[in-house]
Amino acid sequence: MAESRLIGGYPVIGIRPTIDGRRGPLKVREGLEDQTMGMALRAKKLIEENVKYSNGEPVKVVIADTTIGRVAEAAACEEKFRKEGVAVTLTVTPCWCYGSETMDMNPHWPKAVWGFNGTERPGAVYLAAVMAAYAQKGLPAFSIYGRDVQDIDDNSIPEDVAEKILRFARASIAVGWMKNKSYVNIGGISMGIAGSYCDASMFQKYFGIRAEWVDMSDIIRRITLEIYDKDEYEKALAWIKANCKEGFDVNAGKDLPEIIRKSKVVPADKDWEFIAKFSIIVRDILYGNLSRNSSRNEYCRCATPIALYRYVGRGVFLATFDEKFGVITLLLHNLDTKYASCIDSHVNIRCRNRRCDV
Repeated sequence: MAESRLIGGYPVIGIRPTIDGRRGPLKVREGLEDQTMGMALRAKKLIEENVKYSNGEPVKVVIADTTIGRVAEAAACEEKFRKEGVAVTLTVTPCWCYGSETMDMNPHWPKAVWGFNGTERPGAVYLAAVMAAYAQKGLPAFSIYGRDVQDIDDNSIPEDVAEKILRFARASIAVGWMKNKSYVNIGGISMGIAGSYCDASMFQKYFGIRAEWVDMSDIIRRITLEIYDKDEYEKALAWIKANCKEGFDVNAGKDLPEIIRKSKVVPADKDWEFIAKFSIIVRDILYGNLSRNSSRNEYCRCATPIALYRYVGRGVFLATFDEKFGVITLLLHNLDTKYASCIDSHVNIRCRNRRCDV
């Protein structure tokens, strides 16, 4: 997998094939092994072919080493998932299972259950029973069930079931990707707009994101003291000059008042240089810069942003008036649908995890 700017790996989806654990003369479990594991393999294939990480690679999906019919197997599955970096689980079954012995009890993982709607065994009964158990224990879970009854030997995933599995997978990967990251405010509240206020408790409670703040005077400090990567600055400026075409100057020839002329603190012929420095400094704040041979990151303050840093030239989201709720909505839209969203660029930014301070 390509190297990620995230601190920590990409979230992984774990699939739990649960089964009726009864053995003996009737060979109940033995007769269900292939069908149950087959559901897990088909779900894995569906997700890997249709859900991608932010770097474009398929989402990693792991399956429990065995079907899960008893508590010991459920515990072994959870231990494997913990080592694999699983952040969300999908339980699949074509039959009745012992609910309290086979259910995913990890309170930190989003979870869903797909119960096979078949002609022979009651996958629906287990689905209903385990969803009731989750509700009783206060553990949120999502129910996935096909509209139409399938023959017992039908190995296809119905269209409505596939849609529910993929919607859950995309949403849960977005949740796993945001958890334990940071939202960095560069600047403060603009014009008294309530939406500009960064409610740290809201970000923590609903998204598992910590809030951090950087004053915009720090951008000027870094520009003045040249605390940025000179090689990256030259590369950025060259790209800007080659690709950013200037339009006409609406103020050209106007006799503007002196107070307005003085407000233009950056000379017009230095605009692109300032913008290039501003951009790479913000990127350093968000992601850090490990290009120099140093045991300490000299540029980074708060690394790994929650900003959408993958589409449209890998640009970071900048929001006019620091509209935090709008940005977090666009973030969720982007992560869940894979389509880039866009808002006006002006003032403030967002981001992810801490490496070090300057």
